Amino acid sequence: MSILEAIIIAVVEGLTEFLPVSSTGHMIITQALLGMESTDFAKAFTVIIQLGAILSVVVLYWKRFFRLTPIVVLDKEAVRGMSSGKKGWTYFTRFIHKFDFYWKLFIAVVPAGVIGLLLGGRIDALLENVTVVAVMLVLGGILMLFADKWFDKPSQEQSIKWTRALTIGFFQCIAMIPGVSRSMATIVGGMTTKLTRKNAAEFSFFLAVPTMAAAAGYKFYQLVKDPINAAMLKENILLLIIGNVAAFVVAILAIRFFIDFLTRYGFKAFGVYRIIVGVILLILFFSGVGLSMA
Repeated sequence: MSILEAIIIAVVEGLTEFLPVSSTGHMIITQALLGMESTDFAKAFTVIIQLGAILSVVVLYWKRFFRLTPIVVLDKEAVRGMSSGKKGWTYFTRFIHKFDFYWKLFIAVVPAGVIGLLLGGRIDALLENVTVVAVMLVLGGILMLFADKWFDKPSQEQSIKWTRALTIGFFQCIAMIPGVSRSMATIVGGMTTKLTRKNAAEFSFFLAVPTMAAAAGYKFYQLVKDPINAAMLKENILLLIIGNVAAFVVAILAIRFFIDFLTRYGFKAFGVYRIIVGVILLILFFSGVGLSMA
């Protein structure tokens, strides 16, 4: 992989990771157009540069992502009162409340984590099937055409309750089918719980951080435990650094664009775009062009 190819792939990752258009489908098309061979490093590269993309969420929303108010320090009196006194219980509940945002993220990420561990092999096998990716792009695009009409009915209550977080977490599991788009699944999931488009999208971004970090970390561990793969990554460390930086910068721009566009215009344009990309994938595949993400 050349530096130019690494930058192009990273730009595609940064542009598409948080949009409801499937970064997987775009990676397949990009590799095909570049005539890239699906090497072990190419597979690892597309996973590891996700870390740069998710860092963009932390940087853009750092005040909200780290929105802990000063934590109550449990003094000796409060600790003694835990078991018997109301004061101790008040301290405890206030302490737990400081981490409420992270509990909700944890609740939302659990379903995908469990299914990923149980069905990881089958999910990777689906990734080899370009037809599945293309068909899901088209079906998801059709859903996007009607998403505003079907799901855009926000309620007055916009706080993330644990039931909302869990519902969005289950919707995220649908995105394990390549071509669905994690962003699309979680945003639609949020809107089914009557979140506004903007709030659903922002929670989708927050949820991406633990979800993608865990997935990338697990894939990275699988690679480095093999000495040959570990040496391969070490030899290409410059490409990984360049890729993560490029994905980070582009993802920041993409998120800012997406929130503004989604708030103003909704999902229809993304639906049309998904259908076009899905059709392009099918044309390339049935024309005999080598397409693979495996």
